[in-house]
Amino acid sequence: MKLYVQSTTARAPKKPIVRFIAVGLAAFFVILAVAQLYSFEDFPEVIASLGLPGGRPATTLLSALIVTGEVLAVPYLLSMRLSPAMRVVSMIAGWLIIAKWLGILIYVNVTTNAITNSGVLGATIPVAPEWWLVGLFTALGAALIWVSWGMWPFADARSIDRNERTR
Repeated sequence: MKLYVQSTTARAPKKPIVRFIAVGLAAFFVILAVAQLYSFEDFPEVIASLGLPGGRPATTLLSALIVTGEVLAVPYLLSMRLSPAMRVVSMIAGWLIIAKWLGILIYVNVTTNAITNSGVLGATIPVAPEWWLVGLFTALGAALIWVSWGMWPFADARSIDRNERTR
């Protein structure tokens, strides 16, 4: 019995366009993470200024989890060699980041209007929390769902049968 974790290559996407969308999403996550990490000492204060429930300790933890999730989502989107468990964790990290940003942006748009920086690009580039940003993240969520379908990490019976027939 082998106890070592081995990296495997990613499956080929179901459609060629899925690869391009995945690379675009990975670039978007990298831009977000780099902008947030560039001025990370100010990023928790930007998140705290949004008036989210939980106070200062929760926003400090949330800001760290957001950046970590954005970085964790990139290997799945770039089809890097990963262990099967890490591939699933990376895919779920992308889902959670889009869901967190959607939740934050909807909350901020519904509750307050006096905020000038949504924190999407950290304290580096202020982006106002408006409804177009909610629409953007909704579109990114739809693209991520399509990429997850096209690069699904689990084997189904039909793909196993197809692979065995071609050998």
